[in-house]
Amino acid sequence: MIVITSRNLCARPFLEQVELLARAHPEMIILREKDLCYDELLSLASQCLEICERCRTPLAINSNMDVARELNVCRIHLPIQLLREAEDLSDFSLVGASVHSVEQAREAEDLGVDYVLAGHVYHTACKPEDPRGIPFIEAISEAVDIPVYGVGGITPENYPDVMRAGAAG
Repeated sequence: MIVITSRNLCARPFLEQVELLARAHPEMIILREKDLCYDELLSLASQCLEICERCRTPLAINSNMDVARELNVCRIHLPIQLLREAEDLSDFSLVGASVHSVEQAREAEDLGVDYVLAGHVYHTACKPEDPRGIPFIEAISEAVDIPVYGVGGITPENYPDVMRAGAAG
């Protein structure tokens, strides 16, 4: 399981939630706080990195390669648009991309990512559009040879359906 943050949807203090998640040892926590300026993201990422290192849980930074590089975070997650524009990702040991179609998943794989997040699968507070559903995860899982992680509205109740559709998590 990969955890993606959204502090604006967090019911408890954000860093407390990050610590609870890190202690559960997901495969990775992706810090995705798109509304923060560089300095705010750098500060928050530094605090999250400290928590994740203490709990031995990998941290990735979403979108901001400069923040990741400044903190020596070797994992980056990019929207497909930023992946297309990225000139050099060689200093990252793990690169992921968010995709919203089979074509984007294939493109991301061709661009060398290690995994894709495909979504949104179910209704979620983050996305007003209609969800893509389980057939979407099945199609992407069949189209690429890298791990596919379903994202969006996934709960303990519907998680098994996502896994049966071919997702890695």
